[in-house]
Amino acid sequence: MSEYLEKAKELRAIETPHYNCAQSVLIPFAEKAGLDGETAYRLAACFGGGMKRGSVCGAVTGGLMALGLLGLDDPAITAEFHRIFRERHGGMLDCSKLLATSAAAGEPKKQHCDGLVFESVRLVEELLEKHSKTVRD
Repeated sequence: MSEYLEKAKELRAIETPHYNCAQSVLIPFAEKAGLDGETAYRLAACFGGGMKRGSVCGAVTGGLMALGLLGLDDPAITAEFHRIFRERHGGMLDCSKLLATSAAAGEPKKQHCDGLVFESVRLVEELLEKHSKTVRD
């Protein structure tokens, strides 16, 4: 298991304070890139729960924040992240739709959200590797 995924799992296991999906994806990468965890926590605070209104999934926005922080801010890479995530989730990016589909399948919300966080962390890692980028570049 990668150190990023391990850290995301640690964060998702903490009940107080709660780490939303965006925070749980961003913080492991942010800390390695020199941004302190508290600043990353505050930066991503309004992106959990689909920007707190069921819009784009926090795991997606956290992943995109991590990519930007690490210098992978090219529109083609952003589109690649979106494409891969959509392919894996029936074309959906929105929290409300992803949660509704999960609930209809009988999957508990926490399990569903944890899975999306871990998937997003792995996708950021895949794109970093594919585009020959390290956290310290």
